[in-house]
Amino acid sequence: MSEKEDGDEDRELLVKTRPKTKRPPLYKVLLINDDYTPMEFVVMILEKFFGLTNAQAFDIMITVHKKGLAVVGVFSYEVAETKVAQVMDCARQHQHPLQCTMEKE
Repeated sequence: MSEKEDGDEDRELLVKTRPKTKRPPLYKVLLINDDYTPMEFVVMILEKFFGLTNAQAFDIMITVHKKGLAVVGVFSYEVAETKVAQVMDCARQHQHPLQCTMEKE
């Protein structure tokens, strides 16, 4: 008989290494102040497309108004791109010059 018995093959431990996956990069969605878009419209946009409460939306709108821009949220590329498009389309439909952009975090 050989040095290994028939049952020894079943007892060997096989270790598989898993490749490490990187998290996708995140993108900040920014609202930019202008002198023409009504504050109420900005609050409505923040509530409708970003799911914020009225108080949260009001705080961000005030930040945009005072500082010139504010980060509305941080998302994956596809989600950020969609939110920017939604905001820009809605602003155009209502004839407001509101600007929304995204940048890598």
